[in-house]
Amino acid sequence: MANENEINSPEEQALADEWAAALEETGDAGQSDIDALLAADSGAGRLPMEEFASSPKPNENVSLEGPNLDVILDIPVSISMEVGSTEINIRNLLQLNQGSVIELDRLAGEPLDVLVNGTLIAHGEVVVVNEKFGIRLTDVISPSERIKKLR
Repeated sequence: MANENEINSPEEQALADEWAAALEETGDAGQSDIDALLAADSGAGRLPMEEFASSPKPNENVSLEGPNLDVILDIPVSISMEVGSTEINIRNLLQLNQGSVIELDRLAGEPLDVLVNGTLIAHGEVVVVNEKFGIRLTDVISPSERIKKLR
């Protein structure tokens, strides 16, 4: 008759070695403790781990449909419009005061960049809606291109 605590496969041996190493770190590990933990672990009916789907290939279409997207739909994001930008040295920055004009890298009438969490998603033009500024989107980057930019 075979002993209950006997290790039959290389997988069980590897698991026993892991438990032994972990119990040695805690201090009072004996073989009986290891055997008890192995017996409890083998009865748990472990299932194989599921592998994540591989990320889409660059030429593969990315879809926004599916159950995985539902998890993130209610997460708030920061949206901003960028009129333009420029670089100045610290000396000029310290000399700025009320009424100073900073020249930007955009031409007048050129579309603004619409950024979500710092990522470009569209271009648009300024409009006034109920005495507040707004933006009319003139060119929106496709969802698949937006997802590619996030990687």
